Amino acid sequence: MNNLYRIAIIGGGKVGSALAQRVIEKNLAQVVLLDVVPGMPQGIALDMNQAGGLEGYERQVLGTNDYADTANSEIVIITAGLPRKPGMSRNDLLKINGEIVTQAAQQAIAQSPNAILILVTNPLDVMTYLAWQATQIPTQRIMGMAGVLDSARFQYFIAQELGVSIRDVSALVLGGHGDLMVPLPRYSTVGGIPITELMEPEVIDRLVERTRNGGAEIVNLMRTGGASLAPASAICTMVASILDNQKRQVAAAVYLEGQYGLSDIFVGVPCRLGQQGVEKILELDLTPEELAQLHRSAASVRENIQIASQK
Repeated sequence: MNNLYRIAIIGGGKVGSALAQRVIEKNLAQVVLLDVVPGMPQGIALDMNQAGGLEGYERQVLGTNDYADTANSEIVIITAGLPRKPGMSRNDLLKINGEIVTQAAQQAIAQSPNAILILVTNPLDVMTYLAWQATQIPTQRIMGMAGVLDSARFQYFIAQELGVSIRDVSALVLGGHGDLMVPLPRYSTVGGIPITELMEPEVIDRLVERTRNGGAEIVNLMRTGGASLAPASAICTMVASILDNQKRQVAAAVYLEGQYGLSDIFVGVPCRLGQQGVEKILELDLTPEELAQLHRSAASVRENIQIASQK
């Protein structure tokens, strides 16, 4: 592993700070944590760095309010933006988060022009498209974190329902990171056995619906915040695959150019992540119903891109 790897996290809120902790505890890279609030990222960084000797990690976090400190990062992750509140959909955040993400992406890429860019801010698929438009970096170097988290939620619900080890469960969710996401029971397995052979259809339908509302369920329970720990783990999985060239096969919001009959859009599909970013997009043999669901999800993303792009 290259000890000089450096990643920048734009946004020092709950997701950004949890991600910084994940990265340094795994000794993946040095972290620059940027936020617009004076003193906040600096305080978080000092707190994390003081735990290094106790937890046994060598990497450190630099807290800053200056994009110049993020220069020469291999990966830039944007988590900045307003979080959802109870009763809000991800799409309620379109306009304001679009402006925040556009400015953050431009400033970060100006400092690290060769970086791989990962978007986390909601609504995620739309924000990824806006960031690409704002930076015009090659599409293989920009992606949104969605399917990794949504698949992990589906994985957990399956394991809990069947009472099996979560390590034996593999789940797959495609589509936009929203209410129209597309969990795929045929491609979700326990010990290699599809869950369609282990559960009744009505049980699967219930788990699919809970997965679609996985983020909202946490928001409604917490009332003053949303998920941060599982999202941080999902992003960290992507970061590790890129930095260590692991070539993990995951679902992420990537740019499609005809795959699945979709073009000029970022939406969640299976892909392979390595040091070059998105190294391969995999096309599954979807049923007509599954493909129609994916297209409905993509149509919603496209509609929201148009809304967010309106002046």
